[in-house]
Amino acid sequence: MGERKGILLITLFLNFITFSASKLDVTQFPPSFLFGTATSSYQIEGAYLEDNKSLSNWDVFTHLQGKIVDGSNGDIACDHYHKYEEDIEMMHSLGVNAYRFSISWSRVLPRGRFGGINPSGIQFYNNLINQLLVKGIQPFVTLNHYDVPKELEDQYGAWLNAEIQEDFGYFAEVCFEAFGDRVKYWVTFNEPNEVAKKGYETGEYPPALHSQPYVAAHNMILSHAIALHIYKTKFQEKQGGSIGIVLSMVWYEPLKDTAEDYSLVQSTFDFEIGWFLDPLIYGDYPNEMRKHLGPKLPTFSAKEKETLQLGLDFIGINHYKSLYVGRCGVSYCKVAERNGIPIGKDTPMPGSYVVPEGMEKIVTYISKTYNNTPIFITENGLSQKSDDSTSKEELLDDTDRIDYLDSYLTFLTRAMRKGADVRGYFVWSFIDNFEWTFGYTLRFGIYHVDYKTQKRTPKSSAKWFKDFLNVPRLQPGREDEKSKAI
Repeated sequence: MGERKGILLITLFLNFITFSASKLDVTQFPPSFLFGTATSSYQIEGAYLEDNKSLSNWDVFTHLQGKIVDGSNGDIACDHYHKYEEDIEMMHSLGVNAYRFSISWSRVLPRGRFGGINPSGIQFYNNLINQLLVKGIQPFVTLNHYDVPKELEDQYGAWLNAEIQEDFGYFAEVCFEAFGDRVKYWVTFNEPNEVAKKGYETGEYPPALHSQPYVAAHNMILSHAIALHIYKTKFQEKQGGSIGIVLSMVWYEPLKDTAEDYSLVQSTFDFEIGWFLDPLIYGDYPNEMRKHLGPKLPTFSAKEKETLQLGLDFIGINHYKSLYVGRCGVSYCKVAERNGIPIGKDTPMPGSYVVPEGMEKIVTYISKTYNNTPIFITENGLSQKSDDSTSKEELLDDTDRIDYLDSYLTFLTRAMRKGADVRGYFVWSFIDNFEWTFGYTLRFGIYHVDYKTQKRTPKSSAKWFKDFLNVPRLQPGREDEKSKAI
C-alpha cells in the first residue's frame, strides 16, 4: 500500500513536469501504433434473432419496461449485420489501421455449451474479419462486451455460478480456433468492473440484482484466466497473437489536500481497478479490499493462483471520466466540484467532464503500478445529446468532439514520453449506436446514423480524424501508398 501511495503522489503532481508544447501530430506516435475506432456487438449489429442467433441478456433486458430511458432496444440498432461491408469501407476511407469490435456469444453459441456452434455466426465474423484484412485493418476482438446468452442466466445464474467459467472457456476456444489465424489482438472482457457493479450491485444492468458483485467479479476473473490459459497453451505460439483485458478507468483527485483524502483516492483505485488487475498480475485481491470486505470477498485456491500467474499481454483502458474523491460528512463521496469549481467542462453523459490531463495521469498510474505492461486506450470519446430539439446539422458539426480528441491525444503523448508503453488508441465510437441504458439519447459516433434510414454521414470529427491520420507514416515493411502512387 505504501508503494502505491508513492506512485499516486507522483502521478497527482504530473503537471509540474512539462514538455515543450507542440501541435498534435500523428508522427508523434510510433509507426507500429494502432489507431482505430471501436464498437460492440449489441450496440450496432441488430439482426437480434436472425440466422439462428439466440436471445442475449441484453435482448431481454431492453424489452422490460422502464429499463432504457427512451424505451428503445438494440433489435435493429445500426443494422451492422447487413451493412458491415459499407462500414468497413468508411473505416478504410478514414485511414485507420485497426478496428475494435466484439463477438456476440449468442450468435456463435446460441445455447452456450448446451448446444452446437452456429455456422451462420461463424460465417458472419469470418466475413467481417476477412474484409477488414483486405482493407489493411487489424481486427482487435473482444470476446465479451456485456452480453451473454440468456440461456446461461436461466440455466444457472450466469456470473453468479462457477459453472460459467467452463462455458466462457469453451466460447473462447471456439473463437480462437475459428478466427485466431487472422486475429492478433484478443480481449477477454470489456469492463467487467462495470458489469459486476451495475449488474450485481446497483441493478442498472442485467440481471438487475443488488447483491454479490464480488462473486460475479470472481467468476469473471477466473473465466478470463481460463481463456488466457487456453490461448497461451494451445494457440498463441502458432497464431502469434496477444491477449489482455479491458477495464473502465476513472481518474480520481483528492477533494481536499488531506492525508485522509489521498488515502481515499488510493482505496478507490484498489476497489475499482485493483479489484481485477491485482489478481491478474499479482495473484490476489488488493489488501485494502480484503481488509474492508473480509469474508464477502472470495478467495483463490492455490491451483487458481497458478493459472492467474500466466499474466497479461496488455491492459486496455476505457477512459471517459475524472472526479474528486474525499470525505463528505460521515462517509466518502465522488464529486465533480471542488470549492464550487467543476473539475472540467460538463458533457451530456452524466458524471463525465472534459479533463484531458486525466488521460496522462491514469495511463501513468497504470503503467507504474502494473510493471509497465503494454497499454491500449481501447475507448475514449465524447457524447452528444440526441433528442427532438437537436438537429442533424448540429450533430454533424461536432467541433467539441474534435477539441476533446485533440486534447486527450495530446495528454496521451505526454504519458508516452514519460515512459508509458502505449501501443494503440481507439475512438469510441465509430458510429452512433445504442448506448446501453441511455438508448439512443446519446451519440458518441464520429459518423452520424439516421436510425430510420440507417444512412451514415461523416461528422466533422471524422474528417478531422482522417486528416490527422493522413500524414505519411510508414508502416514497418510497408511502402506508403501515396509515395507509391507518385
